[in-house]
This record gives sequence, structure tokens and C-alpha cells, in this order.
Amino acid sequence: MKKLLEGKTIVVTGCASGIGWETARLCKAWGASVLGVDRTMTHDHVEALYKCDLSDPAQIRQLVQALPHGVHGIANVAGLPPTAPAELVLKVNLVGLKAFTLAMIPKLADGASVVNLASLAGLDWASHISSIHDSEALDFDDVAEFVRTHDAGDAGGRSYFFSKEALIAWTLQHRWTWRERGIRMNAVSPGPVDTPILGDFVKTLGARAEEDMRVMDRPGAAADIAPVVAFLLSDLSGWIRGTNIPVDGGMSSHLLCNMHAL
Repeated sequence: MKKLLEGKTIVVTGCASGIGWETARLCKAWGASVLGVDRTMTHDHVEALYKCDLSDPAQIRQLVQALPHGVHGIANVAGLPPTAPAELVLKVNLVGLKAFTLAMIPKLADGASVVNLASLAGLDWASHISSIHDSEALDFDDVAEFVRTHDAGDAGGRSYFFSKEALIAWTLQHRWTWRERGIRMNAVSPGPVDTPILGDFVKTLGARAEEDMRVMDRPGAAADIAPVVAFLLSDLSGWIRGTNIPVDGGMSSHLLCNMHAL
């Protein structure tokens, strides 16, 4: 029986740990040739590894030049937690991710799939449309001013929340951008996941995180998230376009029920 990703070349950013590591492992197990991208040099589950800091536009340009043509999928998993400085969070989680993805479009094969790792933290994106619109043309040099003039600073992990809100909106906006080539974009939004950065979220969000953990039966695991990412990279998901899929043990449904008195 043919494996689900057999014959495909998949780029996984953030492949050295957590969800990125598990996504790379699973994509390889499902038959893909995996090209890993990370700041940390590791060769687990990848055919080749490319070192890149996504907060640096020069390194992104070098990465795109080095990657081959004919890539069938990108899993944009690399990201910083809310404990990192706000400017870095926005550069890596939003500006760098977008710059890398858009620069890779000419190198993608027809029918390719882009999967962005968003977050439950982006659930309330529709309440921040004005700031999201202001961020649409955000460049690396503009990030510091954006943080200063918008609700995207360090307090309460707001930079992280905004980066994921804007990423979900960007995914929806690109539902049909490359439809003539069959290139699709979707997002996956995990809830709290037991990875090396879970402690960063608990530290930053405090009582909010503690309440979430009481409501949930357990935190997620990377193995809960990676299969959904890998499925969206496969041909079986060809008619799923511009969609954000929560993978959070029901937490987003719980929050929506509370918001709408269901």
C-alpha cells in the first residue's frame, strides 16, 4: 500500500523539537523526504537540514536559495513562546514565516500544501481586525514601531497572541491565492501542548493557563498535533483551503460555548 506522503518532498521548520520534531518524524514515516529547518543542528528524521533564524531576512533569503525546486509541502512549525521579547516573537512567528512562505511559492510544485501552525491563542482574531490589517505589510524593520503603537507587546504574552491571530487571518486570506496552481494553505491551532515551551506559557499566562489546564482532561502531546499537519500536507486534503483546524481537546469549543451562552 502506498504511504500517504510517498514521493513528496516536505519542508518542516522548527524540526529540532516539539511539534516540529514529531511532524518531521511522522512525515518521514508516511513516506516523505523531509527537509528540516531550525536554528539547532539535528539530523533526526530529515534528509537534509538547513540552519536558519527566521528573525533574520538575510538568512531567510539564503534558505530559500538553498532549498530545491519542486517542494510539495511546507509545515511552518517554527515559533517563539510568549516569554521571548515581543519584537522577536513577531519577527519569527509572523513576519519571518510570511516572508519565507511567499518567497518559496515559485519553488513549490503544483498542488503543494502549506500548513501554518497557529494556536488556540489566536481564537479571538476577529476582535483585532484593525491591527491585523495594519500588520499585513509589516516588514522586519517596522516591527519595533508596530509593537510600540499596537497591542502587541510583552504584557500578558500579547505579542504571541497577536502573532497567532494575524497568522490565522493570513491563512484565511490566502484560501484561493494560488488556486490556479493547486497550491493551498491551511492552519492548525493546538491548545496547550506538553512540549519544552509549555512552561513558558504557564509562566506568562498565569491564572489563565491554570484555569485552562483544570478544564482540560490533559495537555496535548506533539503526537496529537502532527497527524493533522501531515494529513493537510497530503493529497487527501486537496479541497480543504484557507481553513483553521483546532486540535485542542475541545478547548476552543468550550470557550466558544461560554462566549455565546451555549
